[in-house]
Amino acid sequence: ADDRRIVIVTGARQTGKTTLIRQSYPALRYVNLDAFENREWVKEVSSFNWAEEVGASVIDEAQKETSVFEKVKYAFDEGTLSFSVLSGSAQILLLSRVRETLAGRAFVYELWPLMFCECAAAMRGVALKPPLCAGLVKCESLDALLSPLGTLLPPDEMHVLDQVGAHLFEWGGMPELLRLDDGDRRQWLRSYEITYLERDLGDLARLSDLAPFKKFQRLAALRSGRMLSYAELAKDAGVSTETARRYLEYLRLSYQAVLLQPYHVNLTSQVVKTPKLYWIDPGVLRQVSGLHQADTGELFETFVVGELNKWVSSSGADIRLFYYRTRSGLEVDLLIERSDGLFGIEIKSRESVDRSDASGLRRLAEAAGERWRGGMVVYRGSRLKPLCEPDIWAVPFVRLLS
Repeated sequence: ADDRRIVIVTGARQTGKTTLIRQSYPALRYVNLDAFENREWVKEVSSFNWAEEVGASVIDEAQKETSVFEKVKYAFDEGTLSFSVLSGSAQILLLSRVRETLAGRAFVYELWPLMFCECAAAMRGVALKPPLCAGLVKCESLDALLSPLGTLLPPDEMHVLDQVGAHLFEWGGMPELLRLDDGDRRQWLRSYEITYLERDLGDLARLSDLAPFKKFQRLAALRSGRMLSYAELAKDAGVSTETARRYLEYLRLSYQAVLLQPYHVNLTSQVVKTPKLYWIDPGVLRQVSGLHQADTGELFETFVVGELNKWVSSSGADIRLFYYRTRSGLEVDLLIERSDGLFGIEIKSRESVDRSDASGLRRLAEAAGERWRGGMVVYRGSRLKPLCEPDIWAVPFVRLLS
């Protein structure tokens, strides 16, 4: 808070934004605009008196009173205010105001549900460090990154990682769920779904009838891990294609889902240009879809892609995530691009894998040529081991994410 800047913290509801901000800035005044009285107060404060009457502060749910952005901007530009924190859950409202009034002045941070590496560090009682996947940013090759590591972890350490994986795969990474038992977790997720529909969608879309969106949301959750067809989704949901596009944008802007784009470079034959849909949090996905006890390959793929997406976004890593599929049938679940090359990842919901599981990666490596940096078959087993050439490894998901 000694720096001259405006900090923006956004993310899905209940990811811990308020807790994090209040712990980080305990000396700042905290103003929650969920309270009507606070909204009325800041509305009445003049731009000329903002620094004196409000000053350096945390403004939570800032999108609830849009004049806040103009007043903070005025005081900041005048030099009477040097620091403020604005936070909120509704990305479309919060960030549109930032673009309009605070461009070039604000530092924007997105807070996602807890990541695997965060939960694992806490359970093991060790300091948080970047996960193994962080090594993909700078390593010369996958072999250089993985060969110094042991094939197997000690049983007690592996047991902890398995517990973390089981919790996140079933319940997701919402912090509040960690202290609850299973019955209360299910009730909390039911309440979360209702709160999201009533509050975030109220902010985003002001829908008068939530029933069509709720049906659309469930159908979209059931399609997580698949290529997206707006026309098919719209038909099943009983809405127009344009409405389906708008509804999906609401899911994206409220941090419920992401669209993984196809890799844009044609390496072998004509590429498919349709994005894939992934839900971010497995617990919310299970609640919305009704897949409470399901364990499918698409759910496991959703979990792994969601964890990697959270890490890339949170770390600011200079890499990008895609999937790769051609009309001739070559498909790779995940393609990680950095400026000097490509990594390929296949995701298998199995306890063991072999060379045949890397056939798509081998074809991709041949097509990528000198840009190839290595491939991984990420799976549910315990052994980290070379699988085949060129530089393709079998990697337990708990090792990759911790």
